[in-house]
Amino acid sequence: MRTTVTETAAPDADQYDPATAKAAAAAIDRPLEIRSLSLRNRLVMSPMTRSHSPGGIPGQNVADYYRRRAEGGTGLIVTEGVTIDHPFAVDNSRVPVMYGEEAMAAWRTVVDQVHGAGGKIVPQLWHVGPLWGAMRRLREGDRSMRPSGLWGTPGVTSYPDEVVGRMRDDTEPMTEQDIQDVISAYARSARHAAEAGFDGIAIHGGHGYLLDAFMWADTNRRDDHWGGDVERRANFPAAVVAAIRKEIGDDLPIFYRFSQHKQQDFTAKIAEDPADLGVLLGALVEAGADVLDASIRRFDVPAFEGSDLSLAGWAKKLTGAKTMAVGSFGIGKSLRDSRLTNQAPVKDNRAELARRLSDDEFDLIAVGRLHLAEPELGKVLTEGRELPAFDRPKHEGELY
Repeated sequence: MRTTVTETAAPDADQYDPATAKAAAAAIDRPLEIRSLSLRNRLVMSPMTRSHSPGGIPGQNVADYYRRRAEGGTGLIVTEGVTIDHPFAVDNSRVPVMYGEEAMAAWRTVVDQVHGAGGKIVPQLWHVGPLWGAMRRLREGDRSMRPSGLWGTPGVTSYPDEVVGRMRDDTEPMTEQDIQDVISAYARSARHAAEAGFDGIAIHGGHGYLLDAFMWADTNRRDDHWGGDVERRANFPAAVVAAIRKEIGDDLPIFYRFSQHKQQDFTAKIAEDPADLGVLLGALVEAGADVLDASIRRFDVPAFEGSDLSLAGWAKKLTGAKTMAVGSFGIGKSLRDSRLTNQAPVKDNRAELARRLSDDEFDLIAVGRLHLAEPELGKVLTEGRELPAFDRPKHEGELY
C-alpha cells in the first residue's frame, strides 16, 4: 500500500516541520543488508572531490574527516573519487589513489577509524576519461581516454569557455589494448580496496567521465563490440563491473553511479526513454552491480514524462536492483547553480524524501553538501532536527 506524509507536511513545504521531519526520520532510520554489508540506516555520504591528499596519499586529516561522519550517525560513507591504477585516470595529484604501498597503508588507517566509529565505507573508483585536462592543463605525453576520440558536444556547462576550448579537440579513439588496460586497472584497484578492508566498491560511471562516455551516444560512435547500438554501448561499463566482481568475489557489494546529465552538457542523456535505460542498467546488474546510484540534479524530479518516478525509481523498477537517490537534498539550488551563484539556501524537502523512501521507490538517500555543513547529519536526520545551512566558502575549504 502506498503511504504518504502529505497530511503532516508544513503549510510551506520548504520550511522545517517537526511532523514531516519525524516521518523522514522513520524512513531513514531502517537497516539494510546488501550482500555482506549491514547498514544501520539508509543515509549515505555522497562522494565529493576534496583534493586534500597531496601526492595521492590520504593523511590523518582525511581519516578524521570520514570518521566524524561515521560518529555522526551516517550509515555509509562513499569516499571522494579515487584514482585507479592507470596513468591517465585522474589529472589532479591531490586526489587520493588506490594503489601503491604508502597509499594503501593510509587507506587502512581511514578504514579502521571509520569502523572504530561504527561506520561503513566504500571507495569510489574513478577514471575521468574525456574530462582529462579539466583540473590541470595538458602536458606533453598526456592522453585523454575517449571511446571515439570525442570530448562531447558542448552544451549547458559550468566549465569556462577557455577550459572547453582546450579540451574539445578530437583525439585518437581508444584502442583495444587501451580498453583492456583500463579494465585491468579497475580490477587491480578494487582488489587493493578489498584487501584494505573496505566494505564494498563504488564505481563512478556518470557525469561524462570514461564509463559514461561509453554509454553516451554522442561520445561513443564506435562500430565494434564496444559501441554502436544501445546494447553495445553498455559492454565496456559492464566489463568493468564483471572484472571487479571476479576480482573481489561474491561477498562485497558493488555500487555503480550513473547519470543522464554530463559535465559537457547538463541537458544530455544516455537514454531518451525507459526502454533504453533498462538495457544500459540491466547490463550492469547482470555483470554484478548491486546498487545503482542515480545521480541527478534534484533527487525527486520525474525522470520521464508520464510518470512521477525519479531516476532512482526507474532504475529499481527496470532492473529490480537496489537503488540510491542523490541530488540537492536539503538544498534550494542544484550543485551547478550554487557553484555559479555561490549560494545554496536551505530547502527542507524531507516530505518528498519520506514519501519516496518509505514507499521503497528507492532504497538509499545519498547526501553531499549537507554532510560538509554538519558532520552529525545522521543524527540530525534520524532525530528529526532542523537542517543545517550550507556555506560554500566555509564548507568547501579545509576538511573538518
